[in-house]
Amino acid sequence: MTDSKTDAPLPPPTHAQSIASPINLILFALLLTLVYLRLRPKPPPTLSKAPPPIVFRTFTPPMLKPYNGENNMPVYLAVNGKVFDVSNGRNFYGPGGPYENFAGRDASRGLACGSFDEDMLTKDLEGPLDDLKGLGEEEWEAMRGWEERFQEKYLVVGKLVAVGDAEAPKEGS
Repeated sequence: MTDSKTDAPLPPPTHAQSIASPINLILFALLLTLVYLRLRPKPPPTLSKAPPPIVFRTFTPPMLKPYNGENNMPVYLAVNGKVFDVSNGRNFYGPGGPYENFAGRDASRGLACGSFDEDMLTKDLEGPLDDLKGLGEEEWEAMRGWEERFQEKYLVVGKLVAVGDAEAPKEGS
């Protein structure tokens, strides 16, 4: 075959490439793999095990004492007769924390006075609760502030009553 204008021979016709060339097959397989990975069904999410339910209880000071964060126990403390689960703040209230003296105890007077001293805590756990006599208006206001902060941040898990109180749980219950 020749070109009619120049009488030069035409190059031989090229053969059309097949779509099934090895590189196209590899690219197509890669595309299918990516589409599958993107659209494949996902396994259902697994939910973490829920913590055991917390039941509102009545505590006496000796019953509250073990809840000090030691031996994998939760951390509870009482403020103005309410018992709070402060386990989420274990770094502050648990062993080694700055407020560890209050864990498992009635922290009302210590928080009201802004003192972490051991003498702010009731010594006789079998005796009456601290009636908070002797606190000034500023100290009462500070304690109410702490109580509000705890109510916003932590769960109330019970109330604190004295040993022998009519509401106190009996031995073995």
